[in-house]
Amino acid sequence: MSARRSLGPQRSVTQVLGTSTGGVGVHVRSVTAGLVDRGWSVQVLGPQATDELFGFTAAGATFVPVEIGAPVPGPGLLRSVRAVRAAAPRAGVVHAHGLRATVVCVLARRRPLLATWHNLVLDEQPGSLRMTLRRRIAAVARGAVAVVGERAAARGATVSLGASQDLVERIAALGGRDVRLAPVAATLTAAARDPAAVRRELGIDDGALLLVTVARLHPQKGLEVLIAALDARARDPHAGGPAVQAVIAGSGPLEHELAGRISDTGAPVRLLGRRDDVADLLSAADVVVLPSRWEARSLVAQEALLAGRPLIATDVGGLPELLGDGALLVPPGDPRALREAIDQLASDPQERAALARRGAQRAAGWPTEADTVNQLDGVYRELLARVGASGGK
Repeated sequence: MSARRSLGPQRSVTQVLGTSTGGVGVHVRSVTAGLVDRGWSVQVLGPQATDELFGFTAAGATFVPVEIGAPVPGPGLLRSVRAVRAAAPRAGVVHAHGLRATVVCVLARRRPLLATWHNLVLDEQPGSLRMTLRRRIAAVARGAVAVVGERAAARGATVSLGASQDLVERIAALGGRDVRLAPVAATLTAAARDPAAVRRELGIDDGALLLVTVARLHPQKGLEVLIAALDARARDPHAGGPAVQAVIAGSGPLEHELAGRISDTGAPVRLLGRRDDVADLLSAADVVVLPSRWEARSLVAQEALLAGRPLIATDVGGLPELLGDGALLVPPGDPRALREAIDQLASDPQERAALARRGAQRAAGWPTEADTVNQLDGVYRELLARVGASGGK
């Protein structure tokens, strides 16, 4: 933990996030660095592991470790609320990221409160994973609690930002008072290694088509669909084009189950675990695949197009609006459709190149990380002006 410093009411913001191993943490790290560069005093509250993973302190923020658990009534939630109430100053803006953090901040009564919604709360699909009866019951209970939490978060925030248009509509339907679209931008760092060296390290056969997926190992990401599609292709003696080998970079709660599926089927898929060389993996990919059940404005999808790689993604959430004709879109949860898309690109290198060119053209028109920081800077100033006009009430 870094040394605490006093945060004055002018140009001070407290960012709050829960457990993150991917997009949310990357976003908070990015905006933290941009805000500090613009003269904002930034404090970040979140689990200790997030600072170790994303480096908020290194970006110039004061970091206070606060565990942000599930928004379920009980001692854990009460501890989170008390910790945020103690750490977040009464003056300045509080900016919560995600449902868990927003619910805690609403209960802590820290205002003005800006909430960014990065994800849609999805029902778990018992048929898509190996679920015991106990897990099914627990999933239903979590879903019921999440609906209550969503409504509290939407109604309790001073301003809500949705990363995609369907999220904006969802927040408004739940009672959000001031809801705005706020595209979350990505920036791809340059690859550090030659693609051929990366492929050798991964053990990719000469002439094989390398598919790369970067995702948390979570039901939302639809990774079992990719495994099923590649298993069916590998078993088909009439499959055309080169052999296909896939790697999945990421960690998460489904690691054991997905590893079991791969072992049981013999699908040509490897789980790499969490990686810090995503740019290298993307540069080595022949095709990037994103088989998610839902996405808002996926950072991985953006990174793939920024890297000039052809992308297969699902036709869900904010992806069609984000990608347009710059990616090959398939229905979610459909291994056959995904396999057909893989076959289509595997057998035609010219089509892969054309898709990559369209993707790069699409990416050239996206908002940048600087645009994201500029939008937040404006919203923070607006909220502080509101507080000043109301005499701090």
